[in-house]
Amino acid sequence: MRHEEIPEEHSDPLIRFLHRAIRVAVKFLAVLMVLVILWSIADVVYVLYQKMHTPPYFLLDVGDILETFAAFMAVLIAIEIFTNIRLYLGTNIIPVQLVIATALMAVARKVIVLDLKDVTAEQIVGLSLVTIALGVSYWLVQVKNAEKAQ
Repeated sequence: MRHEEIPEEHSDPLIRFLHRAIRVAVKFLAVLMVLVILWSIADVVYVLYQKMHTPPYFLLDVGDILETFAAFMAVLIAIEIFTNIRLYLGTNIIPVQLVIATALMAVARKVIVLDLKDVTAEQIVGLSLVTIALGVSYWLVQVKNAEKAQ
């Protein structure tokens, strides 16, 4: 199944050409995302290697651990974005739940690496409200999908 919004066949040759161009652009973005994921994994390995081979050897402080978690989460978010791109290309269903889950993962990454000394109370409240809104949205979509399955 394909996106109904961007059909490969259309009566107007210009629209048909433009739809194909958009599909090629999205495929190119998918290739770039895979390259970013591979590059990010190599970067995580390299940074861990450097941290482990500098005195004190094989020890990470809390900052190093948080940086490592952030790098892992960034790779996982990139994988989720790639999945969104792949689903965009292959189905006529908008993966709302996956998009919300990706956003939740990005917010979780921010919370994990958040240094409370560098943020204001308003920023923490804003981050909390975004987290609650995304959590409720995810739950509502999950409930709606469960209803459809019955």
